[in-house]
Amino acid sequence: MNFTISKRARTLSMALIAVGAIATVYGVVGDHSEHHQRTWSALLVNGFFFLGISLGALFFYALQNATETAWSVLVKRVFEGIMAFLPIGAGVMVLVLAAGSMHLHHIYHWMDASLYDVNDPNYDEAMAGKQAFLNLPFYWIRTIAYLAVFILFARWFRKKSLEMDGLTGDSLLKTHLLTYRRGALFLVFFAVFSSTLAWDWLMSIDAHWFSTLFGWYVFSGMWVSAMITGVVLVLYLKRKGYLPQVNNSHIHDMGKWVFAVSFLWSYLYFSQFMLIWFANIPEEVTYFKLRIDEHPILLWTTFFINFAIPMVLLMSRDAKRNPRFLIGVCAVIFFGHWLDVNMIVMPGAAGHDFHHGIELLDLGMFVMFLGILITTVFRALARAPLTPVNHPYLEESVHHQI
Repeated sequence: MNFTISKRARTLSMALIAVGAIATVYGVVGDHSEHHQRTWSALLVNGFFFLGISLGALFFYALQNATETAWSVLVKRVFEGIMAFLPIGAGVMVLVLAAGSMHLHHIYHWMDASLYDVNDPNYDEAMAGKQAFLNLPFYWIRTIAYLAVFILFARWFRKKSLEMDGLTGDSLLKTHLLTYRRGALFLVFFAVFSSTLAWDWLMSIDAHWFSTLFGWYVFSGMWVSAMITGVVLVLYLKRKGYLPQVNNSHIHDMGKWVFAVSFLWSYLYFSQFMLIWFANIPEEVTYFKLRIDEHPILLWTTFFINFAIPMVLLMSRDAKRNPRFLIGVCAVIFFGHWLDVNMIVMPGAAGHDFHHGIELLDLGMFVMFLGILITTVFRALARAPLTPVNHPYLEESVHHQI
């Protein structure tokens, strides 16, 4: 059955974009910081968060291919739809990074060439020691490599998925095995790129600070945000009469992924904090000291939402099989991970301009990007049948029971 975007859904997504855009413009006009630092920082937060959702969906999709998982076949087109946001998110990140390279904002202080000139008063010995990695040519080579690999793999997976709808017999099996191998290959790329892009785009905001767990911590946030998006979309489609073969066991499994990855995020969040705080090395604790001293509410609210809420509310089997309850919990956790990206970016990127915490500019941009994501995903879902026609494991997925 093909998905048709209802007039109500189209109106809602357009309304989100319009309301978000109005609030964003109002916030931009009120941004009197140097070089509109606050605005660029908010754009980085939302660009990365929503790009991370599509990356998390791409990772999960490749993981299902590489492990030849059967139960997820009925919902794979939903994740293909989420992956459609990749080019938009990539464009936003390129815009923010290009603006930084041209000194239109100062989110990335290491981009200032004076830091590396030993004769300049701004010379920074610590940054000079990192110049082999943090230099614009190499930085852009890495960034282009990340985005090119992600977009090319996403398009290839989508193309082969649609091709398989018209194949049978040996041709179908051959294509399936090819997607299995490509899924495994992508995981190799992603294992490296998911960490290095987190270092480049987020950790280098606080360029004097570093954490060996940071890449995995950021990755877990992207993954759980993608799973939440997938769960909500599947439940929405079920409510509208689509995906009739998706049963409570499929929903339960997706709910378990949200629950499990939330614990992975919590483990990495606490491990990073505990190890750095216990060691008490000055150049390491400065990251958390800034956030504890100036933004304690944001710090602890983020941890509480993303750890305690899934732990308490998604523990039981029934909770993961109750659509309304699951959507409510997922919505709260989704917002919690957006707060997490704010906590990562804003203190270092916006500095004193973030003194008052989340503002209308941030919320407006969040709503606008959410509307764009919904519109993009719905259009992608409407272009192909929601259920793969000839997948080798389709029958097994249809009869999935736990």
